[in-house]
Amino acid sequence: MYKIGVIGDKDSILGFKALGMSVFPVTSALEAQETIDKIASMQYAVIYITEQFAKDIVSTIDKYKDQRFPAIIPIPGNQGSLGIGMMNVKKSVERAVGADILFKDE
Repeated sequence: MYKIGVIGDKDSILGFKALGMSVFPVTSALEAQETIDKIASMQYAVIYITEQFAKDIVSTIDKYKDQRFPAIIPIPGNQGSLGIGMMNVKKSVERAVGADILFKDE
């Protein structure tokens, strides 16, 4: 059975534990990177990571982008959204459809 993990600062991710997800509190980008690499091989199908850490470890996240598992998904932390999650959705849709159908720059 596959699992869902959440990586981020303690205050942002603690609530996910009540939903039955595994939480991995980290305090630095290096620690977040090491945690992703560690749990990626432990049957985690989805790994959510707060945008505050995701922005600093893009190369690590990209390493898993073309693999079936785990899907690594940036989420806003308690400090608010940096827009990284929506930008990733936009890129994925653009890659699948061949055009930007979600947002138009004016």
